[in-house]
Amino acid sequence: MGEEALSIQRLSKRYGRRPVLEGVSLSVRLGEVYALAGPNGSGKTTLIRLATGLAFPTQGEVFLLGEDVHKTPAARRHLGAVVEAPAAFYPHLTGRANLERHAYLLGLSRAEERIREVLARLRLLAVADQKVGGYSLGQRQRLGLAAALLSDPKVLVLDEPTSGLDPEGVELVHTLLAEASREGRAVLLSTHHLREVSAYAHRVGILGGGRLLEEVVLDGVRRYALEVSEPERARAFLLTQPGVLRASLMRGRILLEGDPEAALSALVREGFRVRAFYPHTFDLLDYYQEKVAHA
Repeated sequence: MGEEALSIQRLSKRYGRRPVLEGVSLSVRLGEVYALAGPNGSGKTTLIRLATGLAFPTQGEVFLLGEDVHKTPAARRHLGAVVEAPAAFYPHLTGRANLERHAYLLGLSRAEERIREVLARLRLLAVADQKVGGYSLGQRQRLGLAAALLSDPKVLVLDEPTSGLDPEGVELVHTLLAEASREGRAVLLSTHHLREVSAYAHRVGILGGGRLLEEVVLDGVRRYALEVSEPERARAFLLTQPGVLRASLMRGRILLEGDPEAALSALVREGFRVRAFYPHTFDLLDYYQEKVAHA
């Protein structure tokens, strides 16, 4: 992974007396994909808007490559974002003309080749010279991602980028985001497509009630399932042991990340009865549903 690209620190947002986000902190490094998951109303879209500088926090800060996005708007020159679904465009202009206007606002010179490149990448060349008012929802959504990629940004922040897409479009977008991280970009996205995104995301943050409930590391982490007496007390005990990176409860089992031999030995010494122990094939969707239900 590269340097820290996006740093969200103790971010809170209130509308009147109603809290929408409370003390959320996370970071995304260059070359990393960080996915935000959570039910409707959990604060995902608010967090995305704050991360892009489109909304101002009640408390907390957002740094983009070391610059505060709310105090230094020029920091957003490194940012490509899709915050609305579908992205807003001039309906009376063609897709190509909309991107030309976007390139002008970004200060890009001689952008014709780059526009053709992103249109081809999003499979929009066939409709590039048609008015956007006649585009399908999926085509408008892909045009929004094309606009986000236009300036070759170091950081992508996307709110539900696969919303309204057919299965082929969903696969295309996930492929492009995986490529973006391999190219060294930092990617923060909110999504409901947890099984698809788990194939290439490095971390997933689970939001609930405006708080970051848990952060799941997906990149090369081996997990083990433990069936043990008094699982809640056993989990709390394991979290105090050296060699244990993480221990979570799921359907009465403990999901362990870390040294399994050290964890088993510690449990036995403490008097817990271990009934079963085996490698766990991680299913992000099942894990998410369990955490949200528990929360």
